[in-house]
Amino acid sequence: MRILFLSHYFPPEVNAPANRTIEHCTAWVRLGHEVHVVTCVPSHPRGIAFQGYKPGWYVRERVDGIEVHRVWSLLAANTGMVRRTLNYLSFVPSAVWRALLLGRFDIIVATSPQFFCALAGYLSGAIKRTPWVFELRDLWPDSVAAVGAVRRGVLLRALERLELRMYRHARLVVCVTRSFMLNLERRGINREKLAFVPNGIDVGMCQAGDPEAARRRLGIGTDEVLVSYVGTVGMAHGLRTILDAAHELSHREPRIRFLIVGDGAELSALRRHAGDGGLSNVHFTGLVPRAAAKDYLDASDICLVTLKRSPVFRTVLPSKLFEAMAAGKPVILGVEGEAREVLEASGGGIAVEPENQAQLCDAIARLAAAPDLRLRLGTAGREFVAREFNRTTWARTYLSLLAAACGRAA
Repeated sequence: MRILFLSHYFPPEVNAPANRTIEHCTAWVRLGHEVHVVTCVPSHPRGIAFQGYKPGWYVRERVDGIEVHRVWSLLAANTGMVRRTLNYLSFVPSAVWRALLLGRFDIIVATSPQFFCALAGYLSGAIKRTPWVFELRDLWPDSVAAVGAVRRGVLLRALERLELRMYRHARLVVCVTRSFMLNLERRGINREKLAFVPNGIDVGMCQAGDPEAARRRLGIGTDEVLVSYVGTVGMAHGLRTILDAAHELSHREPRIRFLIVGDGAELSALRRHAGDGGLSNVHFTGLVPRAAAKDYLDASDICLVTLKRSPVFRTVLPSKLFEAMAAGKPVILGVEGEAREVLEASGGGIAVEPENQAQLCDAIARLAAAPDLRLRLGTAGREFVAREFNRTTWARTYLSLLAAACGRAA
């Protein structure tokens, strides 16, 4: 098959959509298919082009056998609603125009969020008369309202109508959680066009990094317990609760240290909060390459996966949950719903209520005092994700779905 994939994010960016996209597309190339990705100049989350790139109308490169087409968009940091929305909207005409210039494809896939990337897939499919697939990784715009970025009103209702129209127009809607499928079915989307392809892990990427070097960089001793959050530092993630827990445990358990790896809209505010509170037991790395993030993950004794308390977030399966378990780390999960069900099925950690500081502190203290329990939970989690959420296995499933959607043999 000749596959066109539209994604706002792509490596060297290190967020979940970039990782998911390249891992699936690389697997499809290895299986003998021609894959083209239309994306932006890498700049997330600061809105500044990465080293080796510069803003421009178009550049083409080849990455792991994938033909990557980087088109113009208005660069913007992951803060501030107006300029970020313009960044998202500007991708639409650039992506659609490039799709038209690239000739015929058997299938078009567009991943959302960001939401307007799916709109580019919708328009490209309609103009080129090519079946298109809506890859749904977040219930946007519901999730935007959940974190208070936009108030519910006329604009949100208009976006929701557009969202439903795109679901109905797509040949297939690939959902990363079963909860998304139930949500769409309740809203009138035909169950026959919904498919489940979750986030997962590339087993080949789970080899050990350099944890000793990472701990040395942080000044963490072998007798100290490192508790880490590795991922986007965004409005949805409820990271203020982690800092409040760090403040409480600085008195109860001084040998526990905290690490926040990543960048995002909340990083500056969290750093100020930590500084104002005199939290000497909290380290921030900012944005780091994927390999360095792997080192910090391997250096950790406990991993945190948190979101704010909201009905919308009961439907999600954070990719960082799988990455932590794949690294063999016990997870403390502050997310309700489907994510909690997966963690409990894995036996890979402890679930607490979202934004519940007392429960979070107790869970951290319990694991910090029990290295044997940490080992047992970490081993169970690693075995579970390697079995149930292996990216290679799910990439083959995904490919079969795409082949069926366009009437071709996988």
